[in-house]
Amino acid sequence: MADLLRAGTGRRVLAVVLALLALQLGQLAAPAWACGCGAMVPGDAARVAVGREESVVRWDGAREQVVMRLTVGGDAERVAWIMPVPGRATVRLGDPALFEELHDVTAPVRRTRYHFWPQDGDWPLVSGDGSAGAPPPPPGAGAPVGVVGRQRLGPFDVARLTATDPGALDGWLDSNGFALPPRLTGALRPYVDQRWEYVAVKLAPQTTGAPLTGALDPLHLTFRTDEPVYPMRLSRLADTPQSLGLYVLAAHRMEPASPIGGERPRVTYAGRVTARTGPLAELAAGTPFLTAIGQEFPFPERIVGDHELRRAPADDPFQQVIHEDRLREVAGIPAWLLTVTGGLALAVATAAWFAVRRTRRPELATPPVQPPAPADRIDHPGITDGEDG
Repeated sequence: MADLLRAGTGRRVLAVVLALLALQLGQLAAPAWACGCGAMVPGDAARVAVGREESVVRWDGAREQVVMRLTVGGDAERVAWIMPVPGRATVRLGDPALFEELHDVTAPVRRTRYHFWPQDGDWPLVSGDGSAGAPPPPPGAGAPVGVVGRQRLGPFDVARLTATDPGALDGWLDSNGFALPPRLTGALRPYVDQRWEYVAVKLAPQTTGAPLTGALDPLHLTFRTDEPVYPMRLSRLADTPQSLGLYVLAAHRMEPASPIGGERPRVTYAGRVTARTGPLAELAAGTPFLTAIGQEFPFPERIVGDHELRRAPADDPFQQVIHEDRLREVAGIPAWLLTVTGGLALAVATAAWFAVRRTRRPELATPPVQPPAPADRIDHPGITDGEDG
């Protein structure tokens, strides 16, 4: 028992970039200006953090829709994102309630699991405060840069661009108030070579001089694509580890084709959407299977490309289970303690019973000694009484 006691212990901002399939968690502070869905550019000498980035992507085999919401913090009044998308995109505001529904549907199931012997946190193996530890989210033809369209959506000033020269794209952004870090020009070249387009969004707080902070309005992008892909290449410019989460709505369960330089992707939820009303039911119509995927990128510089998504081998459902371990008790008393004390008591009682019985055991009686017969009564064979010997 003594050994057991010792054993226990994120003027407006150019923002966005959404792409196809995503949900992401990440922490970014200047000069970290890359995020999971594209490149983020804070103002001069400012710090900005993406505390949470969530995206849900719907792919029906021909079109992709991406709804993204950012939660930001820091002291930046101007922030910028730019994101490549594989086709001509339309942009509108999304429904914030979509994410609340996704959280509810994909939340882990909590179950109680009982254990018999005490673990760390149970008496008498209490360490620290005695609490158990918790076992974590996209015509100017011939011109080097073309402006497809520009629109105002709530706090967002959205520009949709084409480019045939990464340097010209860099110059357009710079002349429009979005100076990009030098490394970004080279990072955009693969997308320029593939003739992708770009979504750029300016964003600013309602009050002049106030930093951007809190959850921003969601943006909803729609574009055509033959294969679902989540742009991750620009995330290799991040200075801090990246945490990616993807909500994917498709006809079947989906999975990344490769880790692209991060840890092994893990499915955190898989199942058919059963909601009949609400934003999730509306978005999932025709693509009823929801897959939630998480992945960590501890070394962003190792990211080698974009996430290509494919159909999983089977539409097996999956939901995380979080077990709450509890010590089994009987009337508030640990069952193990009752067992041990009861066993000891039984052993003591048994030993005492044997001891008492031993002390009361009767001694064996010694048979009496018969006295020898008188000499005159000794029988001699062959001699009858009264005859002389």
